[in-house]
Amino acid sequence: MNDMKNEDIRYHTVSVLVDNEAGVLARVIGLFSGRGYNIASLTVAEVDAKQRLSRITVVTSGTPMVIEQIKAQLGRLVPVHTVIDLTIEGPSVERELALVKVAATGEKRVESLRIADIFRARAVDSTNESFVFEIVGATEKLNAFIRLMEPLGLVDIARTGVAAIARGKAGM
Repeated sequence: MNDMKNEDIRYHTVSVLVDNEAGVLARVIGLFSGRGYNIASLTVAEVDAKQRLSRITVVTSGTPMVIEQIKAQLGRLVPVHTVIDLTIEGPSVERELALVKVAATGEKRVESLRIADIFRARAVDSTNESFVFEIVGATEKLNAFIRLMEPLGLVDIARTGVAAIARGKAGM
């Protein structure tokens, strides 16, 4: 029987430096899905073309024990060079980008522009009946913006997932 309380479950941002080769992402995702771990956000990009390295940033949730298991299992995968839990290993910067489409006319259109201005979202496309806003920031900021756009005519959302990096002079 599991005595863990829900408040023991926390989100963690884990950064993984891997070889940029076919099948690596599938192996990392397979580790999560095979053990029933949730992925809230996943981003991947090449960070060093010369050494053929990519960074996978995963936002996942679990108890402290589950997070430690995830990190240990990631570290044992052959193409993995480094695993860093940015949530606990010092200060970091996290950002996400979203494109948010709102179809509105009249007062709702004006209100969507007003809210976008408050959130520092940019209108990157505009028609007489719709806007596409670009917003960058912490996940919570994007979530708040999206919630406010729902009653104004929210039509569609595209999100990048979290990109994160440790603060300070040291690299991965």
